[in-house]
Amino acid sequence: MKNDLAVSLYEVCPHVHGGNQSNHVEVELGLARMDNLRENKATKEISIKYIKMSRPQEPQRSFFHFGNPFRSPKGSHLPPGLLSLLDKFEKTLSERLQKLVPKDKSDILSLSWMKLAMESLSEIHRDIKNLITELEIPVTDWDEKWIDVYLDISVKLLDITIAFTSELTRLNQGHLLLQCVLHKLESNSPDQFLRACSSLHSWREQIRSKNPRVETCRPVLDNLVESLDLPKVRNSAKGKVLMHAMYGAKVATTYICSVFAAAFSGSTDNLLDLNSTVPATLPWAQVFYNVQTTVSTEIKNIFSRGEFTVLRELLAVDNCANKLYPLLQDGFSPAQEESFKHSVSDLRKTAEELSQGLDNLSKVVDDFFKIVLSGRDALLCNLRAGCASPNSVLGRNTDEQIVR
Repeated sequence: MKNDLAVSLYEVCPHVHGGNQSNHVEVELGLARMDNLRENKATKEISIKYIKMSRPQEPQRSFFHFGNPFRSPKGSHLPPGLLSLLDKFEKTLSERLQKLVPKDKSDILSLSWMKLAMESLSEIHRDIKNLITELEIPVTDWDEKWIDVYLDISVKLLDITIAFTSELTRLNQGHLLLQCVLHKLESNSPDQFLRACSSLHSWREQIRSKNPRVETCRPVLDNLVESLDLPKVRNSAKGKVLMHAMYGAKVATTYICSVFAAAFSGSTDNLLDLNSTVPATLPWAQVFYNVQTTVSTEIKNIFSRGEFTVLRELLAVDNCANKLYPLLQDGFSPAQEESFKHSVSDLRKTAEELSQGLDNLSKVVDDFFKIVLSGRDALLCNLRAGCASPNSVLGRNTDEQIVR
């Protein structure tokens, strides 16, 4: 449980507003309908109860009672061991970000690239888990307001991941229409060709429709940007290391989520620009600037050409459909028969690549969701057990704790 808890803690960069006033925090998770989170495409629902916290008037506090987190920890006389841990994390973060800049820009926003991006987020989360395990920060250092902020941020990540899963499921459902089209085209019957034309028209309309869940991503992204504000850090070398690491993880998460939101919504309105938010003094900053500039520029270029989507595989299928549709609708002459056969073959090939890519991406998005959810569950379990083990340390094995 401790190791599971560790993965949850990186996500929180506490930023508490307000002064000496009652702080009533109500986090409503409600009922979130999940589609296609398992390979059998079954629908499941996650019901998380209301969490209400009401506290008396008290001075504003942050989780770690520390100073300016952007004051270089390397110039703050960190112990060699902690400095080594931070260097290792930041170097690995840079490497993971660098992988997102492909040699060929046309690979950007292919489903394979998006799969790589989501896998990178999961790896960064695991890196944070390992770092917290090595730092061994006592549970007694937790602050209730830090817990409040974490619960709010984690639910935002769950919300946006559910939206992504919903869109992937919607796109994958379109594959059934394409299969229907291809099946009817195996016949030489003009009547079947007309039915195939109708199914192809339905598919074209479906992929151009809007998903309400994806349309609501922007407020969630704005909330994640606000959460990038770091608490002040003082009197804790471990706290400084953790704050720097968590900040890097949250920047990567927020930007990549904005890329997914832009790709799925078909709009650059969801694409965030975090360059001004990330201090240039951070070791991984230049790599991040490069990733953001390269990826965002390519996305904007695609939309500037009037394309309805930036998803490469989906665009490939649509291009094949556009060539085939008039041949089905108006009929074709014997001289066009060879062209017709090539169009059908191309549609079959691109449709299969799209389906496979969507399946692969759905799996890694599901994995990311599980990381966030399991971390949240572990945190709530450890909060219940905290009183029984006041000296417990994050990252230790479950059998070292007393769990009720």
